Amino acid sequence: MARQKASRPAMKTAVKKRSAAKAVALSTARKAVKVKPRSVAANRPARPKQRIAVSHHREEDFKADGLRAYASYRDLGIAEATHGLAQAHVIRLQGPCNPAEVSKLHYHDVEFQMVYVLKGWVKTYMDGQGETLMKQGSAWTQPPKIRHMILDYSDDVELLEVILPAEFKTVELKG
Repeated sequence: MARQKASRPAMKTAVKKRSAAKAVALSTARKAVKVKPRSVAANRPARPKQRIAVSHHREEDFKADGLRAYASYRDLGIAEATHGLAQAHVIRLQGPCNPAEVSKLHYHDVEFQMVYVLKGWVKTYMDGQGETLMKQGSAWTQPPKIRHMILDYSDDVELLEVILPAEFKTVELKG
């Protein structure tokens, strides 16, 4: 005996019933999930109000008082404006590159780190990524505590770096 096909109107009704049941289940699931983030957000301490930070390029703002002796840093005023939530600076690595000085495996105890190449190029190593050549216009993030190092760079390299929080620990590792 041949099976009879259900008529189109009957199939549409069956599909609508299943879709309606699925929508109710999804709607209920969404409502349950939405409640959680609100209660978590309510437990966070209030952050101080941020202020506007404006920074214009001035050569005299580049200081050799940062993390690395072979670099000069131009602070963009973000740490002060955000009360330590984040920091941003322009970094100039001093050329020519000396791999014995710069190629030291380390990590930063941060929540977020992003680097953008403004000028020149830099060759980096990151665990899980290997060696990568970053050129003008390249950007990358470095996950918290990822082991990394600089391998080489051009004499004219300039980087924009954004880090959260503004104060963090750097741990140099034995190679």
